[in-house]
Formats: sequence, C-alpha cells, structure tokens
Amino acid sequence: MTDIVSIHRKEYEIGHGADDKIIVAEAPGCLHYLGDHGQLNDALYFSSSIDRTVQVAISLRKDSSLRFYAADAGERKRTSLANVRYKREDRWANYIKTALFAFSEMGCKVRGLNVTLLGNIPKNLSLSSSQAIEVASALVLRRFFLSNMGDKELLGRLNAAHCSFYENENKVVEYLCIMYARKNNFLVINEEKLDVTHIRNPFSKYKIMLFDSRVPLIDVESELKLRREDIEKGFQILSKKRQGFSFKDYTTSDLDEFMGALNEEVRRRSLFVVQEIMRIREIEKALRDKDADAFARIIYHSHEGLRDMYEVSCPETDWLVKRAQETPGIIGSRLTGRGFGGCTYAIIRSDMTDEYQKKFEDYERIFGFHPVSYELQPAAAARVLPN
Repeated sequence: MTDIVSIHRKEYEIGHGADDKIIVAEAPGCLHYLGDHGQLNDALYFSSSIDRTVQVAISLRKDSSLRFYAADAGERKRTSLANVRYKREDRWANYIKTALFAFSEMGCKVRGLNVTLLGNIPKNLSLSSSQAIEVASALVLRRFFLSNMGDKELLGRLNAAHCSFYENENKVVEYLCIMYARKNNFLVINEEKLDVTHIRNPFSKYKIMLFDSRVPLIDVESELKLRREDIEKGFQILSKKRQGFSFKDYTTSDLDEFMGALNEEVRRRSLFVVQEIMRIREIEKALRDKDADAFARIIYHSHEGLRDMYEVSCPETDWLVKRAQETPGIIGSRLTGRGFGGCTYAIIRSDMTDEYQKKFEDYERIFGFHPVSYELQPAAAARVLPN
C-alpha cells in the first residue's frame, strides 16, 4: 500500500517539526464463514480478519476544522467540531466522524483534525470496510486523547456511538473480529460475552477465495428485517415455554417439542439459527482435529440451511457453491454476508483454483455476468503503526 504518511504531509502541507505529529492506524476487514444470520449482539460466529486493510492517518490542527481526504478516490470532505453529525453526502467520512463522536461523548477536549484514509478492502461485499475505518480512526484518537483506555471499553464506546450516530442497531462482532484477530487464525466469537477464541488455521495448503456473484442487490434490507423478526418471534415463543437467554440455550429437540407453537416460516428460521450455533461448536473440533472432511461437511450444511431454511440464497450463489462441491480440492463453500446475491467463499487447495474458475464460463453463459474473485488470508488485528 502507498505510504500514507507522505500522502498526508503533501495533502495538508505538514512539515517534520515537533508539532507536526502524525499517527497512523491500520485495521483489517473481516469475513464470516458461519453465524452471520443470528440474533443481534447475542450470536456465535466463525470468522477471521482478512489481509485487506484500511489505514487512517491523523494530525492535529490549531483550529476547530475537520478535514478528510480519501486518497484512493481523491475525494475531500470538511466540517467542524461543532457540526459532527451524520450527513448522507459525506459517505466514508461518516465512519471517521463516528469515532470522533465517541470521544466527544466521553468528554474529551477534541481538537481540529486532518485525516487521510487509504485502503484496499473491496467495498459493498460485507467485508466490514466501514467498521475497519471506525476502528482505525478510534485507535488513533485514543492515542491522541485517552491513551489509557482499554480495548473493550473502546469498542463498547465505539459501538454506542455508532448506534447513536446512525440511529440504528449495530453488530459488535465486526469490532471484535477486527480488534482481536491473529494472523493465520480463525476466530470463534461470542458476541454476548465479548469473547474471542483463536484457532490456528490447520489447512496451510489451502487458500480462501471470495467470489462476488455480481447479482444486483434489490430490497435486501427489508427482506432481512422480515427474517430477523421471524427469529425474534421464535425466540419469544421458545423462552415462554422454557427459560433461555438466547438461541444458544436451545437445541433442535426444544424446537421439535414446541413446534406446534411456531408457524412454518418462524420454525424454519429458528431451526436454522439453532443448527448454525451447533455447527460452529462442531467446527472448532474439526479444526483442532485437522479434519478437512468434517470441516467441509459443516460448511456445506450451513449453505443448505441458508438456501432452504433461512432463504437468503439465490440461483447464482447456489450455482457457485454446487460447482465448488463438485470440484476436488475444495473443503467447503458457502454464501457469506447479507445474501440475495453478494458473495460466496471457497477454501480451496492452491493447485485447484484454475480448475474451479474454468467453470465460470458456464456461469457467464447461464447468468449473463462473470464472478469477480479475491484471494484472502486470515490476518493480524488492528494496530497503531510504528512512527
């Protein structure tokens, strides 16, 4: 990645004196392999960071002005400390303002700032690029204004600021994945307990490929809202029958026992969530046992659940997963992200990548467009870069 400090100095005409301090933080994107359709802030996830990152460079100003520069796009935004609020037209700058809002809410005497943003996380593919910007910005601001704050408090404050700033609910899992990642490790994340378990990737001869189906996304949020309402209805009914704090407290037997109280759609959505939690617990064992067959079986079963029970897949992503399942040297493929298009991933042996991608000619003939592929690896956590 280009030297962000040099870009920042040139953009804001900053020298090398004692008062010209520039702090840079880097944060990775993240990918969810299982668990990305559970209860808000009370789900279990199987995830990792990815080796695509954003960098945020910040220096202090002598006035109350806020200047933002996205070096990748050559775009500039500006506002002032007195006007830190969400503005739709500010797009990417809103994520930096979210972190700034968090520190203002804590009573920090924030000064005017120059900010430069640079990154290579593919956008609009559910890879947490916006959360990476928030975390990287928060790490720099902590160094400037509240250096003794712990990581978990920082993430809690950032999450609260996001909810307030955007006036909506927010998943804390993205922050946990970004902050507690380890290179070449998968993560099992318990949102409710803010707990992250690291499991070293045992499949060193395989790589993670992400495939953008390029299906146009239409009205996804309203469909996802309906599914979230369904699982909430299911949980409310279950918790009245037998006390529990989340779907993690129930088994498939519980749903069978109380099935008469659930309508068919609610039952299928709820059953998917319960089975997904069980799959994440099973995949930990498969990884520790280095059992590629069990690992693949769990991943494929999850996609089948997304397709048949949660109903967020589509013919294009089903096609990509089915062809992966038919290709030797692939140990699992699944839809990831919001669904109704979007991306699938495949964990594929390095020598079989070309074999799988040859099938894309048929995909283009059938569906009219060609998937875009990205090679990824589990990467390190967000950090402030050395000066």
